[in-house]
Formats: sequence, C-alpha cells, structure tokens
Amino acid sequence: MTSSAAGSGGDMPLTDAEFSRLLASAPMDRVGLELAYESVVDIEPSMDLGAGPWGDRWMVPIIGGRFEGPRIAGIVLPGGADRQVMRRDGVKQLEARYELQADDGAVLSVVNNVIIDATETPRYARSWPTITAPDGPHAWLSRRVLVGTLNSLHPERDAVLIRVFAVT
Repeated sequence: MTSSAAGSGGDMPLTDAEFSRLLASAPMDRVGLELAYESVVDIEPSMDLGAGPWGDRWMVPIIGGRFEGPRIAGIVLPGGADRQVMRRDGVKQLEARYELQADDGAVLSVVNNVIIDATETPRYARSWPTITAPDGPHAWLSRRVLVGTLNSLHPERDAVLIRVFAVT
C-alpha cells in the first residue's frame, strides 16, 4: 500500500476517532413501520416429513383465508404450504409459500420466512416476507422491506394471524 492510500480503508485499522467521525458524517435515518396488511390464513393439520440434517420437519398446507390493509384487501388462495424445521437449538424455522389475490384480481406471490422461539417469554415470532406483485397499484409491496408477526388462532380456528409491516 502506498502512502497516498492511507486512510482510504481496507488495510488500515480504523481508530476510535476516525470511526466516530465517519458515524457523524451522515445523519441516522429514522426507521419506522407502516401496516401493509393483516391476514387470517387457514391451515390444515401438519404433515410429518421426518428428520432432516437440521432437525425434524413438517409441512402445513395452506387452504385459504383473507387479508386486509389500508391499501389492499383480498383472499388467500389455497394451494400454498408452510415448511417447518424444528432446529436442534429449539427454534422453529418456517418458510411459507403461497398466493394472495387482491380484490381487483391481481395475484401476489408471498415467501414468508419466520423464526419462532418459544423458549422466550413472551414467545418470539417474527417474519421477513417478500412479495412479488404484478405491475400496477400493488407493486409497492415488491419494493419494500417487509417484516411481520405470526400468532396461532388455535383452538378458535385452524389458522394463523399474520401482520405484515412495510419498513419506512
């Protein structure tokens, strides 16, 4: 490294003063949440898929439901599924793939990844869904970072309540 490259990053250790200066060089962005939608997703009983290299596995068929938010509403289409792994550390990891059909007929594809840690009080269940929406009024859902929560509605209904928020 030449002396002209000093301080440009990479090979030089970052001093406390330089670190503080760099942090102060850009204002901290404010991060917030805006409700995208709430959904009740109807499910069937889980199917045991046996043990895998990361833990015990299940699949939960998604058979319908409905969703509603400030800018979108519609139904949950049947045919999706939630794949679950109970990791050896006691955390359940889920990947759900399903479709939503908005009231205007647009079909949105959802991949919802979820971490559930029931060893904590209260139970920790957070998700990071990604949505592929067609061009048009719902395309904003494809252009936002989304986070969510998941709650079982059992025994009242064989369903889960999912709340999805757009990070602002």
